[in-house]
Amino acid sequence: MSQYPMTARGAELLREELNELKTVTRPRIIQAIAEAREHGDLKENAEYHAAREQQSFCEGRIQDIEGKLSNAQIIDVTKMDNNGKVIFGVTVTIMNLETDAETTYRIVGDDEADIKNNLISVNSPIARGLIGKEVDDVVNIQTPAGTVEFEIVEVQYI
Repeated sequence: MSQYPMTARGAELLREELNELKTVTRPRIIQAIAEAREHGDLKENAEYHAAREQQSFCEGRIQDIEGKLSNAQIIDVTKMDNNGKVIFGVTVTIMNLETDAETTYRIVGDDEADIKNNLISVNSPIARGLIGKEVDDVVNIQTPAGTVEFEIVEVQYI
């Protein structure tokens, strides 16, 4: 199987979610199924069917997380020397050369991406355009609004 890049923080968050699902959510759902069974006829028992659906979702999510963690290639940039090159896991500040607006992004794995928190997927157009470049490089990135020219202002290995 192929490995998927993930930051150390992303792996930690997945482990926390997995622990929560196994120790809190799963027992709560099992209890709900047991209580719903006590109400009698299962064919017309909406609580039972709802609890079984929750159980199915929970078990699917547990399998999904376990699969992701088993195939994760955890990359911790804090343990690498900062050579100014944009790689997976770095925090990069770029400036739009047309508007002089600066934006800071952290390049993370697909599951960790959250644009509201400036976490962009390594597979996003912006990240793909920045990977391998260095501080002061000018890159042209294709966006939905057209090609935009950015300058890499700072690269942090934090």
